[in-house]
Amino acid sequence: MTKVIDFQTDPSRYRHWRIEYNGPVAQLIMDVDETAGLFDGYLLKLNSYDLGVDIELNDIVQRMRFEHPEVKVVVMQSGKDRVFCAGANIRMLGGAAHSHKVNFCKFTNETRNTYEAAEADSGQKYIAAIKGACAGGGYELALACNYLMLTDDSSSSVSLPEVPLLAVLPGTGGLTRVTDKRQVRRDLADVFCATEEGVRGKRARKWGLVDEVIPNSRFDATVSERAAEFAAASSKQDVDDGIVLKPLDRRISQTGDLSYSLVEVALDRSGGRVTITLKGPESAAATDMAAVQAEGDQTYLLRLAREFEDAILHLRANEAKLGVWVICTQGDPAEVAAHEAVMLDNRDHWLANEVLHYWKRVLKRLDVTSRSLVALVEHGSCYAGVLAELLWSVDRSYMMEDEFEGDNRPTAAIHMTRGNFGSYPMGNDLTRLQTRFLGHAEAVTNAEDVIGTPLEAERAEDLGLVTMILDDIDWEDEIRIFLEERSSFSPDAMTGMEANLRFAGPETMETRIFGRLTAWQNWIFNRPNAVGAEGALQRYGTGQRGQYDPERV
Repeated sequence: MTKVIDFQTDPSRYRHWRIEYNGPVAQLIMDVDETAGLFDGYLLKLNSYDLGVDIELNDIVQRMRFEHPEVKVVVMQSGKDRVFCAGANIRMLGGAAHSHKVNFCKFTNETRNTYEAAEADSGQKYIAAIKGACAGGGYELALACNYLMLTDDSSSSVSLPEVPLLAVLPGTGGLTRVTDKRQVRRDLADVFCATEEGVRGKRARKWGLVDEVIPNSRFDATVSERAAEFAAASSKQDVDDGIVLKPLDRRISQTGDLSYSLVEVALDRSGGRVTITLKGPESAAATDMAAVQAEGDQTYLLRLAREFEDAILHLRANEAKLGVWVICTQGDPAEVAAHEAVMLDNRDHWLANEVLHYWKRVLKRLDVTSRSLVALVEHGSCYAGVLAELLWSVDRSYMMEDEFEGDNRPTAAIHMTRGNFGSYPMGNDLTRLQTRFLGHAEAVTNAEDVIGTPLEAERAEDLGLVTMILDDIDWEDEIRIFLEERSSFSPDAMTGMEANLRFAGPETMETRIFGRLTAWQNWIFNRPNAVGAEGALQRYGTGQRGQYDPERV
């Protein structure tokens, strides 16, 4: 039986990371248990990592935001001698299914992006304190930090050796961050990425690969000094108490259906699809942020975001053959808007800020999910504010028009809020409406003009907010035909088409990582030069180089 990958964890179960909190500074220590790989068949030597290591890191970064908002600086370092991190485990990559490798790269990219944005979003600055070899994915861990410090000794270096050593690419954004973020000259980046042993000391600083190089004798003291300086200079407000993120209430049936308190996931294996239903609030919105903080992780928008994110991650990793996701909502849209309004009205409060940014990250996970996505705006739905964003994340949306026989639910309507105009930007730094109406700014203005007005089917279609409206006669047949057609197409063609259509507009570092880089890595992971019997990943550690087909494709 295939192992189910669980993305839920907590500090009591960590095997690979330790955290030491000291007021505004936290020490994040990578000390990988080499015997605790997610799967059998490899050892996580030299602080190398697999998906299980990154699941823990993702949990840490999330908890740092909500449970430890007092933290202003996070120092990422190694708990092992003479090595910072050797990167993704080669034996794991060599033995993993193609789909697992791609999902692994996607999840690690999302995790890197989350703590990379922590300074701008949450006032938490990440420092990489590099002692020892920092190679491949290890350097990518560091690259996503906001400030890189390297000790100047004979054994400490930074490198991206994937191309010469493994015939693959630095797949968690290394190439892009070197040129776009660190602005390393591309000819020097070419030399760097073709050099197995990497770059040490002053040259690493001169080329822009790190921010600071310190003699080994003064390294630890200088890192502590720099962390204290950054914390003192931080504009992040002082916060005494965070909230605890308790385990999710999730049940998995024998057929694989998922049930949470606010999310239901129903699998249709014969149809190759899954239906995800998000529920509206069970109670009225809190009147102020003190009441929201008292609700803790049970406050509606935070609980819904956590459950929806877990469902997305579970389905991406464990249900690859369910290629069509049908997204529905049910509840009171006015209450959804009221809960969002509390956060928008108080976004200078640390918790409201974190909830809004969390929803931004969850929606981005949906944007880059390689599944066909469709939203159904049914009677009784609650597409308001942040939940209305789902309508512009998906590939198509269908909306019920007028009354349906025997259906006494409230008439389907979309409720725009001010949150739809800047609170949840995509990876291209545009809102979903700006992306939807690229080159047609007046359409965005028209949508903004109807904030607060329930938009029934005909008006929603006129504004371009849904793909198609259908009456009682056509609804079931049209939805059935669409779902059957979508499931009949090549999954590969669908993934390529959808990924290209979802990200219109300007290219950013993030779209390059998830679009261009991921597409190339996906293709390279299928090529015999990398994964064939004589490919570099299979021959790694044998003393033999990979045998390459010289044809350029």
